[in-house]
Amino acid sequence: MNVDWQPLQRLISANQRFVITSHIRPDADAIGSEIGLASVLRQLGKDVCIVNVSATPPHLAFLDPAREILQWGAAPATAALSAAEAFLIVDTSAWGQLSDIGRTLRETHRPKAVIDHHVSADDLGAIECKDTSREATGALIFELAQVLGVEIPPDAAAALFAAIATDTGWYRFSATTGETLRVAGALVDRGARPDAIYRELYEQATLARLRLAGRVLSRVTLDCDGALAYTTVLWSDFEELGALASDTEDLVNEGLKISGTKAAFIAIELQNRQVKISFRSRTDVNVAAIAEQFGGGGHRQAAGATLPGPFADAVSRALTAMRTALSALPTAKPPAP
Repeated sequence: MNVDWQPLQRLISANQRFVITSHIRPDADAIGSEIGLASVLRQLGKDVCIVNVSATPPHLAFLDPAREILQWGAAPATAALSAAEAFLIVDTSAWGQLSDIGRTLRETHRPKAVIDHHVSADDLGAIECKDTSREATGALIFELAQVLGVEIPPDAAAALFAAIATDTGWYRFSATTGETLRVAGALVDRGARPDAIYRELYEQATLARLRLAGRVLSRVTLDCDGALAYTTVLWSDFEELGALASDTEDLVNEGLKISGTKAAFIAIELQNRQVKISFRSRTDVNVAAIAEQFGGGGHRQAAGATLPGPFADAVSRALTAMRTALSALPTAKPPAP
């Protein structure tokens, strides 16, 4: 156990009303961790609200069957933020990822705590419960439940299983350990159903999503002598096909399926004409460091940032940064004769 949970335990004991939040454009680890943490706190008799700036993506709505996640700006969310005695931030340690709710968190004098596993970080003026060696924030929530002596019910178990499964690429990424699988097994024992979770995550695509994927994959370009694969998504693609921004999730990983690639990125034009870049690596290229150049962050092998437009300029900047990083890799020595 690499996290000192005692400061957070004291914060939980000293307060009654909590707001949990996470990063913009939440993924399964963010939402699953929020749902799991809320369940843990409620079993301790606490009053809990979840408030997110971004709406829950449709394909992740099953993680929140009670529809308890409140939308930033709506009256119930505003009331919850005003009433909160403490704030808990999960799956991010970056101001830029907190968007509008970040302003409230900057200005408040009420206590805050962060539960996160990302390398990139800002000083949020919060208690930090971080372990960058962990595979998912959901795994940290499971650990916290054990420390607090709280049993995880089936809905929360399913949410945490989805959090860990997605952030490990369904247990195929290098961060997966024996402990990862033991936690997954414990969540199954508590009611998580891997078959149902997989079906909800990966077998509920719309026709629009499939058509978008086909268009985006047709644009895959190789660079750096085949070591880099990248592709692009224009806002007009979403409009023409009726697809959602969340329909691009995981498409960046398709570039790493090409033999010989060492890294990949996808550039996605947003409605406000900013450009979301998702970076991936399966070598020593530290894409978190690349993302940090643009005000983003993440993990060494999976990170992201949002760049200002125009679109072509943002793609060019990302491409230049990736070329620079790949060119710095040591060249493999030929085998000895």
